[in-house]
Amino acid sequence: MKRSEQPVRDAATVSQTRLPERFKLWFRKGGLSALLFALPIIVVFGGFSWWPILRAMVMAFQDTNLIGDATWVGLDNFRWVLTDPDFPKALRNTGYFALLALIIGFPIPLIGAVLMSEVKKLRGLFSVLAYLPVVIPPVVSVLLWKFFYDGARTGVFNTLLGHIGLGPFPWLNDKHWAMPSLVLAATWAGAGATVIIYLAALISVPAELYEAAELDGAGIWRKIWHVTLPKLRGVLFITLILQIIATAQVFLEPYLFTGGGPNKATLTILLMIYNYAFGASLGADYGPATALSLMLAVFLAIFSLIYFRLTRGWSQ
Repeated sequence: MKRSEQPVRDAATVSQTRLPERFKLWFRKGGLSALLFALPIIVVFGGFSWWPILRAMVMAFQDTNLIGDATWVGLDNFRWVLTDPDFPKALRNTGYFALLALIIGFPIPLIGAVLMSEVKKLRGLFSVLAYLPVVIPPVVSVLLWKFFYDGARTGVFNTLLGHIGLGPFPWLNDKHWAMPSLVLAATWAGAGATVIIYLAALISVPAELYEAAELDGAGIWRKIWHVTLPKLRGVLFITLILQIIATAQVFLEPYLFTGGGPNKATLTILLMIYNYAFGASLGADYGPATALSLMLAVFLAIFSLIYFRLTRGWSQ
């Protein structure tokens, strides 16, 4: 028995003697100074990101108003959320918004970037114009779009459509038109950043590939299909998952445009979380709010893992 234990003891002794040498090597290579430089950002990131996440995970199982003593309630907050009659509506509305955003908002930046890449002289001007909605304050853009979405016959959009015999449309005041209206405004506000990303990727595509495609008699659509899209495949998959995650957390447009109406047609998951925490009275339902937040975070994490696993080979 002692003979069999001897190699194990020898290996442990060797590892213990190597540990100080590794520490000395790490110290000589500047490991301590690098750690000291990174310490402030670690503290800041931990205090403002990691700690709130851990605190929310605990609050999801508590009944608390952040002032008095918290009471441990187990899974009651999750049961509260799952049995809330508004939860299925918010889930459907969030999925509907994400679907419309993919249909409307995903191809528009790609088309805009492809068209801008063909322009040589005014590409910088078009890039600025495309990115301009991103830098406009959200409240200003919401007020602007609310003015455009005036449901009266004299509203901006209804006036323009009236010249071709369409409308008037109720836009934000109708449950069927409200969500597409929000998606259109959100696409206008956020497409500029994606356009710049696509344009940067398109500029990096070697011009020789397009010249070779032209020599083979390829038109504009064949060049896009056989040259542009394959080169953008990795970027497309990244922007797709980022857009899905962003649309699953949509809050600004429903909150500022409609407040979840009409008849809760634009109530989303994040707006429901806000209503739990701040809707009725301050600190009314922090437990259900953090429970629903945790459910959303877990779902997005699992979805992202599955997405990257499925698209690992396709994005190469």
